[in-house]
This record gives sequence, structure tokens and C-alpha cells, in this order.
Amino acid sequence: MKSTLVVLVAAGLLLLVRPATAHHSFAAEFDANKPVKLTGAVTKYEWTNPHAWIYIDAKDESGNVANWGFELAAASGLMRQGWTRLTLKAGDIVTIEGTRAKNGSNNANAQTVTLASTGKRLFAGANDQAPQQ
Repeated sequence: MKSTLVVLVAAGLLLLVRPATAHHSFAAEFDANKPVKLTGAVTKYEWTNPHAWIYIDAKDESGNVANWGFELAAASGLMRQGWTRLTLKAGDIVTIEGTRAKNGSNNANAQTVTLASTGKRLFAGANDQAPQQ
């Protein structure tokens, strides 16, 4: 009986620890002093947790095309902002405003996504960081 209780307590503790290690802080990965605004064609849209991602091909200042990955909020948070898993598809043209990754890679944290086809502007971050309109 005692060994069963120990196993159950240990399993419970493991379940509590795992989610805490899976998430990261915004400040650990992104530099709030490095804003980025890019327009390009969606190459991939991942409706996943803990964060959804949009990948676009965008031209740099030299005219070279590079693929960029933009982290969004969790799918549940995006749904509260009007997103669905069908909001974007490959080939859609979007303008994304966000914050660059600290490591200088072509990754960023998206704040807003504007759809070129409709002009609709969608908020892409966590609810508590919504931009003032």
C-alpha cells in the first residue's frame, strides 16, 4: 500500500513539473527593442500548442527571399482573437509585425498579422499583451 502511494505521488509530481519546463519567457527569446515588419507569402501555418507558428517567404533589403518563422499565441488564445485553423493557407500574402529573436535568426514573435486579401488585422499575441487600438 505504501509503495503504491509513493508511486502515485511521484507520478503526480512529474505531471506538475513537465508543463513548467515546456514554456519559455518572451524576454528569454525575443528582443523587445528589435521590432520587425515583413510582408510575404505564407509557406506554412502550424496550428499547434504551446504556440502556433506562421512561416513566410519575405524579401530583405537586398531583394533576397528568406523564410521567416513567427511564433503566435496558443491556439486557444488565438481562437479568442478570431483565428481558426483555416485562417491562413500556403500562398496567402500577409504583413506581420512583431519582435525579432535575440539570436539573430529569421524567427520572431508576432504581434499582429494583416491579411492582404481583406485588410483584416488579427492580433497574434497573448491576451494580456493586446495592442491598444
